[in-house]
Amino acid sequence: MNPVTAFTIIMSIWVISDFVSKKTKSLISSLLVASIIFLIGFKTNVFPEDLLSSSSLLALGQTVVGFIIVHIGTMISLDELKKQWKTVVIGVAAVAGIAAFLFFIGSFFLDENFVIGAIGAISGGTISIIIVQESALASGLVLVAVFPVLIAAFQGLIGFPLTSLILRKEAKRIKGEYRTGALKVEKVEEHHEEASKTILPKALQTTAGTLFVVGIVVMLSMYIDGITNGVLNTFVVALLFGIALRTFGVVKPNILSGIDAYGLMMLAILIIIFGPLATSSVEDLVALIGPLCIAFAIGVTGSVAFSAIMGKILGYSISMSIAIGLTTLYGFPGTMILSQEAARSVGENEQEIAAIEGQILPKMIIAGFSTVTITSVVLTSIIAEFIH
Repeated sequence: MNPVTAFTIIMSIWVISDFVSKKTKSLISSLLVASIIFLIGFKTNVFPEDLLSSSSLLALGQTVVGFIIVHIGTMISLDELKKQWKTVVIGVAAVAGIAAFLFFIGSFFLDENFVIGAIGAISGGTISIIIVQESALASGLVLVAVFPVLIAAFQGLIGFPLTSLILRKEAKRIKGEYRTGALKVEKVEEHHEEASKTILPKALQTTAGTLFVVGIVVMLSMYIDGITNGVLNTFVVALLFGIALRTFGVVKPNILSGIDAYGLMMLAILIIIFGPLATSSVEDLVALIGPLCIAFAIGVTGSVAFSAIMGKILGYSISMSIAIGLTTLYGFPGTMILSQEAARSVGENEQEIAAIEGQILPKMIIAGFSTVTITSVVLTSIIAEFIH
């Protein structure tokens, strides 16, 4: 297919997907809409099988995965993680619950490879899915590569309504404490980090300079992966480098934000996960419905159970703990949107809304980082090696 035509078709699909997602307030995710469009297009032969590769976005996405992981690392503030250490522990427990339940219970119903794929997808986001897909496709397991895509497409439909109900219950509890005076409301200090907080010279703060610096970091991560024979995975090393470089002020927070190439890089990353849809049959996809339902039922139950238990131990309410665990199903910006909606739906004046949001929002934001961004990427990088 003509590269320009392929590129334009893919952009049109994302325009439609984003439009539907915004109109439904993210209840229907852009991933779900895009998955359906790509699936129908490939299976009806409206889209040629080489649509993704012809657009050049597939090659770009495969090249810049490491760049995005370094960027994610620079989004993480160690100071915030320290302040919300209980939230981090609950988030880690939720991911552990997903893995434990799927390994020990899901293995009775699902093939081991599907279990690994489900753990990566339910506990994490796009990067975790890509890690699973790389291992699956390297072993010639196309259906295993498709499985996490389907999970990701439906995560929001499960996670958003569940979390919304639970956060409203938590918001009512907080409102009760606020009205009785039992809740001590601290003034929230706003931290405006300077976009130029970096020790790098001006020449390396341009689009080209930024990509050069991040490229060097990714190359070093790949080198460490190589000399350790994969014990230290490229993606994990890149994530740690990102966190360290931000912490020591070498690079600015959110290093890729604001550069001209960031938006296109993110689109290219998302395109990767749709690749296996082009070569899988309708019959194979239908056969995945059962495993999909089983994976969600067992994985989400594990998340709820472990996060509730850990939250109880650390002194969090059951509802707040479960909400933290459910962030594995969507991450940011869902964590922010649901927290704000819960506060506004329960609070009856600006003071109550602010008090509720001040208790819920920081926990939910950090929860998303501790589950989807950190724990899941590390865990998936390790277990994906066992796909065969």
